[in-house]
Amino acid sequence: MPYFDAASAAPLHPVARKALQASLDEGWADPARLHREGRRARLLLDAAREAAAEAVGCRPDELVFTPSGTQAIHTGISGALAGRRRVGRRLVVSSVEHSAVLHAAAAWEAAGGSVTEVGVDRYGAVSPDAYAAELGTTTALACLQSANHEVGTEQPVREVAEACRAAGVPLLVDAAQSLAWGPVDGHWSLLTGSAHKWGGPAGVGLLAVRKGVRFAPQGPADERESGRSAGFENIPAIVAAAASLRAVRAEAADEVVRLRALVDRIRARVPELVPDVEVVGDPVRRLPHVVTFSCLYVDGETLLHELDRAGFSVSSGSSCTSSTLIPSHVLRAMGVLSEGNVRVSLPSSSGTSGTSGTSEEDVDRFLEVLPGLVAGVRERFGAPATASASAVSPEVSESLVVDALGRRCPIPVIELAKVIGDVPVGGTVTVLSDDEAARLDIPAWCGMRGQEYVGERGAERGVAYVVRRLR
Repeated sequence: MPYFDAASAAPLHPVARKALQASLDEGWADPARLHREGRRARLLLDAAREAAAEAVGCRPDELVFTPSGTQAIHTGISGALAGRRRVGRRLVVSSVEHSAVLHAAAAWEAAGGSVTEVGVDRYGAVSPDAYAAELGTTTALACLQSANHEVGTEQPVREVAEACRAAGVPLLVDAAQSLAWGPVDGHWSLLTGSAHKWGGPAGVGLLAVRKGVRFAPQGPADERESGRSAGFENIPAIVAAAASLRAVRAEAADEVVRLRALVDRIRARVPELVPDVEVVGDPVRRLPHVVTFSCLYVDGETLLHELDRAGFSVSSGSSCTSSTLIPSHVLRAMGVLSEGNVRVSLPSSSGTSGTSGTSEEDVDRFLEVLPGLVAGVRERFGAPATASASAVSPEVSESLVVDALGRRCPIPVIELAKVIGDVPVGGTVTVLSDDEAARLDIPAWCGMRGQEYVGERGAERGVAYVVRRLR
């Protein structure tokens, strides 16, 4: 069964498996103790730290291991903010950061700090100039991911890091998605990563803090990991994480070429095979293994289940697949279509756990079954094949109102498409909806269908979205 969700968790690398099994016999003791078993454990931990630091591009004494990538982010943000509390209480982040960063930002704001979110373009990238404009004398910390976890867009880290350096503001880079492919370019101050993103075991994160960066660890003091990550180190998992990071780096050059070719094929063929699809993310500056697209008139959860039944494991940022019924914050920030969203993230050829990487045959079969599955979902929801462009009689009203209150994606957009041909050119359709996805999907539908999105206004219930027929 092809596994197409490596951006969530990559299959365990064979090197990680071997290192984990081998270190279980040597790395079980307390590395803080001076006896023979403790010294063996300490040697393993030190070697893993050196290997990880080399891959990250920092000194070994600048890097600590944490119980997860999320914990690394929370520790890095809280420690950097506390260390610079005399400078100010302002935190700057991009609007498409991982939820771990945004949750830490929300906690900081709730504690009395201020947070500024820098917007992105439709590809999901920040503008270095716009980011630099938000830096000021009271900014304690800035955060920017190296590459987006949902759409694969690479961020201009080097340029933003230079702006931060000029402003005297430390930059924390969440490098979870990119570390497998190479070190992060630029003069960053703090960096985080997560082992299960590159084929290491889950439960290992890393945090690098450059020398000279003011940092005050929060929470009860602990003597382990330079006081920055409390608790007994999981040495076998740490050894496996460092070994697999070194291994995937050695394979990266060949895998980038192979996976980028497969992703390019998906990016090109999906819009040709499936009508009304929006491929999102930067077409050039992106991770080699990630492609995301959204399908008009499609319920994301239903499509994911259909793909799973067909043998493909993928993920989605659609609101229909979320318990909150709110589209992915990444898709919202980009202002792109959210319904029927599918993220394909291909594993490398060295993966295990039931997959040996993605083959051309896997991609070809995915492209073969996808059109029929999308068509089946659309038919189930009664979606029109195309927007009606039929002529209307003069007696027909210049405007119509569609009541889609209480109905979730993709129904509001489907109902809009069904009636747009019932108003004359220049007439309007107002869609009443209380589904948050409508704020993205109705303007996106207008762009895909050549109609004018007039805007939104308040309504007694929900929101009224106004569309003008242009053709």
